[in-house]
Amino acid sequence: MSIAKRVRTTETPAVRWLLTALALGFMALFLVLPLVTVFIEALGKGWDAYGAALMEPDAWAAMRLTLLTAAIAVPVNLVFGVAAAWCIAKFEFRGKSFLTTLIDLPFSVSPVVAGLIYVLVFGAQGWFGPWLAEHNIKIMFAVPGIILATIFVTFPFIARELIPLMQAQGSDEEQAAQVLGANGWQTFWYVTLPNIKWGLIYGVILCNARAMGEFGAVSVVSGHIRGQTNTMPLHVEILYNEYQGQAAFAVASLLALLAIVTLAVKSLVEWQHARSLRATTDLPPEPISIHQPSSPDSQVRTASVAKATS
Repeated sequence: MSIAKRVRTTETPAVRWLLTALALGFMALFLVLPLVTVFIEALGKGWDAYGAALMEPDAWAAMRLTLLTAAIAVPVNLVFGVAAAWCIAKFEFRGKSFLTTLIDLPFSVSPVVAGLIYVLVFGAQGWFGPWLAEHNIKIMFAVPGIILATIFVTFPFIARELIPLMQAQGSDEEQAAQVLGANGWQTFWYVTLPNIKWGLIYGVILCNARAMGEFGAVSVVSGHIRGQTNTMPLHVEILYNEYQGQAAFAVASLLALLAIVTLAVKSLVEWQHARSLRATTDLPPEPISIHQPSSPDSQVRTASVAKATS
């Protein structure tokens, strides 16, 4: 009996069609229909009203603040995520499990609680509030507080994407590069980074999507000052509470478009990754040069090629 016949499911065609219909119906009801409704409501009064809602000064301010927050939070989390993943996956030290637990903390803490933590630390009655007021430094109800809250709720994404990937790859290639004379930066640039680039891109995409769509923590620390501390999700809430439904859905449609673009980029990254894996699998084995490379950079590349072709 062939393998294909052994792994075939035993359900009848009627059961398979029923399960498929239930899955598609669930997706249509809870995912596609709300998304379509957002665009229908946004364009319900025509393109002129849609454009006017997006060209409003408060809407522009919310868009700029959202992009600024993501532009700062994502690179910070990128550096932290790579450093934390490298530390946890490549080294053994006391407190390693505790560090991993701390990285997962924002996943288990409500974003509202995270915002309250920053209020207790940097607020007027918080630990550092009086000192900040004396030096005319404003964090709460200002842009710095929004950026800090966003960094807190998004920093696990890149690290959690890279940690299992680096652990699965091991440290053999890094050790080979160091034996050949490479320093830490050369080892990271020529060996580690090429191996984790797809996971890194995937983590950045998820981190960026969460940064632009964060509501709970930002709502606590922003102060809801129109035109100054409102991000796009907060601006949507204000418009909806003021019964400006069409304008609220217009801004919400931009967030929906960002989500669709994020999914498209994610799918493209996954396709490129699968394509590169197939191309690597189809390549014939390459002979390993027996000559000693003339520089540490070429030594690292040789070690990487030797490991990949072994």
